Parts: sequence; C-alpha cells; structure tokens
Amino acid sequence: MESLPIFMRIKGARCVVIGGGEVATRKVSMLLKAEAAVEVIAPELCDALNAQVLANEIQFRQALFEPTQLTGAVLVIAATDHEDVNTAVSNAAKAQNIPVNVVDSPALCTFTMPSIVDRSPVVIAISSNGAAPVLARLIRGKLETMIPASYGRLAYLSRDFRDAVKAKFADTQSRRIFWEKTFQGPIAELMFSGQERAANIALADAIKAEDSKAQHGEVYLVGGGPGDPDLLTFRALRLMQQCDVCVYDKLVSKEVMELVRRDAELINVGKARDQHTLPQEEINLLLVALAKEGKRVLRLKGGDPFIFGRGGEEIETLMENGVPFQVVPGITAANGVSSYAGIPLTHRDYAQSCVFTTGHLKSKDGQSHTVELDWPALARPNQTVVIYMGLIGLEQICIQLIKHGLDATTPAAIVQQGTTPKQKVVVGDLSDLAAKAALAELKPPCLIIVGHVVKLREKLAWFEPRLD
Repeated sequence: MESLPIFMRIKGARCVVIGGGEVATRKVSMLLKAEAAVEVIAPELCDALNAQVLANEIQFRQALFEPTQLTGAVLVIAATDHEDVNTAVSNAAKAQNIPVNVVDSPALCTFTMPSIVDRSPVVIAISSNGAAPVLARLIRGKLETMIPASYGRLAYLSRDFRDAVKAKFADTQSRRIFWEKTFQGPIAELMFSGQERAANIALADAIKAEDSKAQHGEVYLVGGGPGDPDLLTFRALRLMQQCDVCVYDKLVSKEVMELVRRDAELINVGKARDQHTLPQEEINLLLVALAKEGKRVLRLKGGDPFIFGRGGEEIETLMENGVPFQVVPGITAANGVSSYAGIPLTHRDYAQSCVFTTGHLKSKDGQSHTVELDWPALARPNQTVVIYMGLIGLEQICIQLIKHGLDATTPAAIVQQGTTPKQKVVVGDLSDLAAKAALAELKPPCLIIVGHVVKLREKLAWFEPRLD
C-alpha cells in the first residue's frame, strides 16, 4: 500500500483551488460536496465557476499564483494547464505543510483525489494512487451498480439506534453480531424498499426482543485455496469478513489472509511439515473452546479442508462437543496448481485417471515423514499422480516409482507456491527431477505431478508469475 487512505473533515474549512477551467470546476464540485469553504484563484474563470461565484457558493480571487495565497488553507488543489504554475503550487504547499493535489501529476501530490461512491454517510473511495485513474473510475462504476442508494439511509438508521444497542449489549462482540444480523435481514430490506417508518419500529422491537446473554458460537471450516485470492468462493469470502477469530495454517497465503476481517483475532497454528505450532488434537480443542466463548471462529486452511487438510478430524471433535459448524470447500492444490502450471491432470491421449496422495503421513511417534505408499498402484500406466507435501522425500519418491514399473524417462514436474506471484515450476523426468529441484533451491509448499500430461506444459503454460 503506497498511500494511507484517510477521510478528511473539511466542513467550513478554507480550501484553495488554483485554476479556473473545467478541471478546476470538477475539483470545486467535490470540495463543495464536503461543505468546504472554497476559494478559487485564477486570472479568469470558466462560465460554470463564474456562475458559482455569482451564487455565492465559492470565493474568487482574480490573480496570478503567489505562495502567500495559500496561508491559512487546509487543502490545496492545482488545476492549471501550466506545468510551471502547478509545480510552484506544489512546492509552496509542501513548504507550508498543506496537503496538495496536482491534477494528473502524481509526483507533485501529497494526496490524490479518489473516485467516489457516495452513499452518505457511507462513502467509498477508490484510488490507483495516480497510476490508473480510468481503472479506478471503472471500479467505481461496478460498485455503483452493486450498492443501493438506500445504504445511506440504513447507516442513518444505525446512528439513531446506536445508544440503545450499546445499552442493551455490554460487549463489542454482541453488538457487532446484532448489527450484522440487522444489516443482512428483514430490517434492511424494509429500508431498501422505502419503508423507513416500519424499519424503525422493527429495529426497536428487535432490540427489545434480542437476548443479550451469551451468544452461541460457530466454526467455519473454510478452504483458502492454493494461494491466489481470486480463487476463493463467494461464501468463503463472506465468512472471512464476519469472523471474530481466525485460526489459520502456514499454508494460507499472505494475499488470502489480507481478506480476513481487519479486527479479527488471528491465531497461527502453523501446520507446516514437522513444525506444528500446535498439535492437531490441541487445535481441535481450541476450536471448541473459542466457539463456546460465543465467538464465530474461522478455521482457514490452505487448499481444501477435506483433501489432506485434516478437516474431518476437526469436525469430529466439534460434533462430539455440540459445536455448530459450516464447511466451505476450497480449490485444492492439485487443481489450482496444475492449472496455473499449464499441466492438465487428465487428457484422453495421456491419462484417463488421476491419483492424489501425500508424501508424508502420521507415524507412531506423532511425527510426519515420508512413508511407504502403495507404489504398485501409483506406478500404473495411463494415469497422473499428484503428490502433496513430497519435497523432502522427492528423491525416494522418484526411485520407488521407477522401481515399481514407471520408466525413468516418465515426465514429472514440481511446482513451488503455485498460483501465486512466486510460482516456480521445475520440469524433468523421474531420473533427474530431484536433482533439478535441489539446484532450483525449491522450498515448501510444493506439489509434485508425475505423468505424460507434464509434456503438455511446453505449449499450455499461460501463467506468468511476477518476477521481483
């Protein structure tokens, strides 16, 4: 994030606009919406601004720019056609520590003017930090169609009842849950349909009827996918935004974690290979304990919870303790990573079946390590084998597959951090893949794909990770 997004209260404050043309007119309009005291300084004005002067909506000083004109201003906008004047305005404002925006010159700005979705008192600002203002306006257009104008009235309704809700619910969590139910239920629908009086009555009744005692908690077992946040389901994102606490694994990408509600408590339980911050049994009990505190618990896992994610073990414990839960599938690494690597898992010319397996399982001492797999089954022809968590045992995996019948020249690939900007793909065959992976210094998480479908990557690879 290159800039800090803030909202600045400028009601009644002196804001100066240098320039009197059409661009200045647009900036003046924005400032007037925020009820600023606007002064325009320019040698002459366009018709629109002149009309606003005559209507006493803005002040006008007919003059060339001088730095002393900015004294006492809380905000300055330069909107002239002259680069030297705009630069002088920027320098003068910075010298006086006044926020300044220079139209179409991000390098001269200390703040940029965002595209606005106005549902006052709800205001949404979209900014590209000056890099792509047209894109910001396109995004605004999409949001305009998705957010009803009545959201503003809903916000005012909330304001009118805030004290009553605060008196009813002693803790922040209970108040948050109550308001979320209100904003997503029948009361909101009454506001959206224009029935404001009915909505007021319904909200007052809801406050009286609501049980202010301990709320019942719930666990959301959510698949976070292989790393790219665009691969999340709508349901996953919704639950990520309403949780009180997030219990997450190391395999969940940073980009996905950024979408969890900002003020949710975050608990990292690790779950990297042989580096568990908490043993699985303790994680199971932690979910129970948090839910019984009345919290909405997001159990966020990389990939899919039920594919090598131990989600089944967790919901067994939840069921035994009477804790309600939801399960939200995620795109498992096999699907997501293979797609981004340009390797189809099945193809009628190369593979008619696909097998998922793991490179390590649970041993008697509780540690995870490479174990004996069903090598004859994995070495069958005309299939694709996808191996999760097999980087450490890669050399032995290749040896065993050759030993049990696969040709040493069988194509194979290993993909590091698939679907993310740090994706790295190493392609070889069973005889040399381990050596190539070591040379590339790959690190977990990695996915191994074995089979003739790997040959298709050469012409099907489409994803180009960012090179930092």
